[in-house]
Amino acid sequence: MSNRRDDDAPILDPELMSNDTGIDRRAFMMRSAMIGAVAVLSGSAPANAKETAARAASATAPKVPLSPDLQVVKNSKGPVMTVVDEFYKVGPGPSSSHTIGPMRITYDFYQRCTKLPADQLAKASALRVNLFGSLSATGKGHGTERACLAGIIGKEPATIDPAFLDELAAKPDQTFPVKLGSATFDVSLKDVVFDDTHGDFPHPNTMRCKLLAGDKVLLEQEYYSVGGGFIEWKGYTPPKKGQPKYPYSTMKELQQHAEKNKLSIAQVLMANELAVSGRSEAEVNAFLDKIAGAMVAIVKSGLAAPPGTLPGPIKLKTKAGEVYKRAQDDTFEKQRGVGVVSAYALAGSEENARGHLVVTAPTGGSAGVLPAIVYALGEGGRKLPQEKIRQGLLTAAGVGYLCKHNATLSAAEGGCQAEIGVASAMGAALIAQAHDFDNQVIANAAESALEHHLGMTCDPVAGFVQIPCIERCAYGAVKAWTGFMIASNEIPANRRVDFDTTVDAMALTAKEMNSKYKETSEGGLAVSVTLC
Repeated sequence: MSNRRDDDAPILDPELMSNDTGIDRRAFMMRSAMIGAVAVLSGSAPANAKETAARAASATAPKVPLSPDLQVVKNSKGPVMTVVDEFYKVGPGPSSSHTIGPMRITYDFYQRCTKLPADQLAKASALRVNLFGSLSATGKGHGTERACLAGIIGKEPATIDPAFLDELAAKPDQTFPVKLGSATFDVSLKDVVFDDTHGDFPHPNTMRCKLLAGDKVLLEQEYYSVGGGFIEWKGYTPPKKGQPKYPYSTMKELQQHAEKNKLSIAQVLMANELAVSGRSEAEVNAFLDKIAGAMVAIVKSGLAAPPGTLPGPIKLKTKAGEVYKRAQDDTFEKQRGVGVVSAYALAGSEENARGHLVVTAPTGGSAGVLPAIVYALGEGGRKLPQEKIRQGLLTAAGVGYLCKHNATLSAAEGGCQAEIGVASAMGAALIAQAHDFDNQVIANAAESALEHHLGMTCDPVAGFVQIPCIERCAYGAVKAWTGFMIASNEIPANRRVDFDTTVDAMALTAKEMNSKYKETSEGGLAVSVTLC
């Protein structure tokens, strides 16, 4: 099949672009579409077209500004300092920002409590967690309260048995003893409070933890789950790190280091990993192998799971295994490939929806995308050497670092473009790097995949990471492959839009996006889908 446009293909007759009254037909159609859209969105018919067009042109979206005191905001002004073991995290689904982050937060607070003086701990009688913003709005669908309780009693995301969270969902009235110094008291889900959803919060995912002695506060800390499982708190100071060997804050700078030193992007990123983290190359590779192994296990578990219904009010049926089996029987080879990759992504995303262990890549909501690609490039498909998978994961992380650095990884800040969009860009770069394509092809592949997710909203039905999230992972994986295919077959220098420009566009779109579409379940599918 030719990828070229047929220059002899008919185009629209210029006479059709206008009518005999002199009104421009294209403008008329665009105006009519706008009028119809406004009517649908507002629920009432417009008084007249001119008035409605004026209203639409002047409409502004409510914004959720981030506090300039957040480290995630401050970091955007210097070079990228993130390393792989901060970026790729293993933890329970369904959300990095609403499950893994809150569990890390309450575990951190528990550890702080243990360090208080003995005379204060002797008075302790209760622990309280208050959720605000998006955490409060969609926390029940994400299992945020269960994650918070798990952290309070000393459980960590990477080692928790998901069965504990499942049992807590089935038996929500359970109580658990907490021992702090000489004091012992019980905690339960009632100690996690879904508080205000709207307010002047430093971040849309704000939490407040308290240790109480009756009505007296012994210790209080405000926290922020800033996306991708990353957390901060009021007064946060980042840990001391080494300086990167090749400082960069844009893809352009990253490529310049690579070209100047005759290195691949993966090699530049490895040099920075060693310099910033202080680890050896063998240690970094061992971690990457661990992450790749976890991703493969997630896909296999999802494919092997018997057909069933996911938890929650949607009653959504699983289909990864069924899609995989039917795709294998497809007569057409290329369709079979698309079907298999989609099934791999569905498998990973359904595992996330079950609350099982996933890898943030970059988030829980997008946790089906990269595992699908890793499995398809490895034992589930092309059988590439492990070294190529490692290099791909490093380069994918670099793409994710740049999106975090210059935009966001949080759907509560930027909608689903920040999760599925970034995951797809990472996947496209991974494929290109694993096949040893030039650095420009890698950057172009990431740009292409991200560009075609711009504006994607986060509107989870009933607050659960199921609809549209699960199928979106499949589309994200397929779009990653599409981005790679376009970038690897075009003339690299001819690409008009570069990666950095597209990341800037994502950041701008995130700022201007209506808060209803930022993981609040207040708009889009979340309000249009009726649950019986």
